[in-house]
Amino acid sequence: MPKHRFKLSTMIIFYVCLVVLLSLLITDLLITDNTGDDIRDQLEEKALIVSRSVAESQMVREELIDDSSDQAIQEYAMSIQDASDVLFVVVMNMEGIRKSHPDPDRIGHTFVGGDEKRVLNGEEYISTSEGTLGHSVRAFTPIFAEDGEQVGAVSVGISLDAVEASLQKSHQNILIGSLIGVLVGIIGAFLLARYIKKSLFGLEPFAIARIHEERNRMLHSVREGIIAVDHQANITLVNKSAREIFQKAGVSADDPVGMHISDYLPQSMLDRVLNTGEAELDEEQVIYGSSIIVNRVPLIVNDEIVGAISTFRDKTEVNRLAEQLTGVKLYAESLRAQSHEFRNKLHVLLGMIKMGYYDEVKSFIKELVDHQIQEAESVTKYIKDPALAGFMIGKLSYAREENVELFLTCETVIPKTKESAETHELITILGNLLDNAIESFGSREERRISITMSNVDDLLTVTMDDTGPGIDEDGQEEVFHKGFSTKGPNRGYGLYLVKSSVDSLEGSIEMESKLGEGTSFQIIVPYEAEEGEE
Repeated sequence: MPKHRFKLSTMIIFYVCLVVLLSLLITDLLITDNTGDDIRDQLEEKALIVSRSVAESQMVREELIDDSSDQAIQEYAMSIQDASDVLFVVVMNMEGIRKSHPDPDRIGHTFVGGDEKRVLNGEEYISTSEGTLGHSVRAFTPIFAEDGEQVGAVSVGISLDAVEASLQKSHQNILIGSLIGVLVGIIGAFLLARYIKKSLFGLEPFAIARIHEERNRMLHSVREGIIAVDHQANITLVNKSAREIFQKAGVSADDPVGMHISDYLPQSMLDRVLNTGEAELDEEQVIYGSSIIVNRVPLIVNDEIVGAISTFRDKTEVNRLAEQLTGVKLYAESLRAQSHEFRNKLHVLLGMIKMGYYDEVKSFIKELVDHQIQEAESVTKYIKDPALAGFMIGKLSYAREENVELFLTCETVIPKTKESAETHELITILGNLLDNAIESFGSREERRISITMSNVDDLLTVTMDDTGPGIDEDGQEEVFHKGFSTKGPNRGYGLYLVKSSVDSLEGSIEMESKLGEGTSFQIIVPYEAEEGEE
């Protein structure tokens, strides 16, 4: 079952709200605790100040000493209670008998709460207790006469409901702030998610992660080596194939990501592409003795070079692939030429039969068979490699089709080679030389090609002369370079492949050419016969 993934906006809104709520909750707890203590301290201080004020009253002292009437003390205490907005102001004598109280009916009765004993012993303090008016914070202050004798005490109480009311109001303010904070957080999270998503081309994080993983898998799966650098020429990617190629060349196998390209591959040339901004395609480069074919391309974003990437492959593999493709093409063309020639002969026979020339048909078939047998026997007599012999028979048919006289002379027997790959290289060499020569004739009247082959002392010599238009001196210097051609664009690979195949066989090739007279090639390559061949 696929794992459910949330959208970026949903995740940001959720986490922003969670952070805001947690922050406000912690703030609420801290504020509530601190605010409760502060409010309690303030109320206690207020009650103590009021009680001291009453205890310092001359009238209260005198009335307590005279113990004549409670009315004056009650009136004074009520005025102080109303002015200071406290729960009660109770004045008591040394027996704990009330001289004032918010409820006049309780005057003359003993003080309730049980926390008044200390004040009657001359101690000032603050306590919390349950009285007739409810739970309250009480400040107790002894009342002394002018001679220092204690004559009574005063208790000022503030209801703890006031503390709860203050805390509740603080909670309400925090709740309102929390709601506003969450609302602002949601709006901000939505705008932030929208901005981030726009920057990420509308992709969700899980989609970006999947694309990143797929890109890495693709880059490491391709057979071509890939290495990429950023704008400072620091390596950002080296795929699996690149590391294998570098290891063959003797480069360190350590992870190079983050290194400067010149420290890892001094001959990479990627820093040059970063400076010029120009691509370098299909270049041959030697790295620590290994030859590779390289493409280097700058990475441009918003008209700014942000990096460069190089793709490359071992030249040996490229040459092998090109040779295989060339060989297949040559085999196919040889078979097509023979098929075309055979079809033309069938048309001739069909026409002769329809006209009733039966004797001529017999003669034509006999001549055709004799010619085919003689040609095949001539080739197979000297060329013992079946693939090379079949190829040459096909080329003879192709030359006849193109109205070209092709003469094949073998001065010695050409045995089957010990390495089958050498046969393929020879087919590549001969095929490209013949195709170039046949194509060069154009409308020339004299169209003749002569091939001479010999094998002496494990050296195969192939000489090919044609009566084509020839090559000028300037062209002779460039004719083996890749892409050089006098026949138009996207050409110039035939002789380049010939030279590459000769080099791979560690042989040599020489060319002589004169304008208007023709061209001659001589190829000499090592040729070791298979055991048992002469």
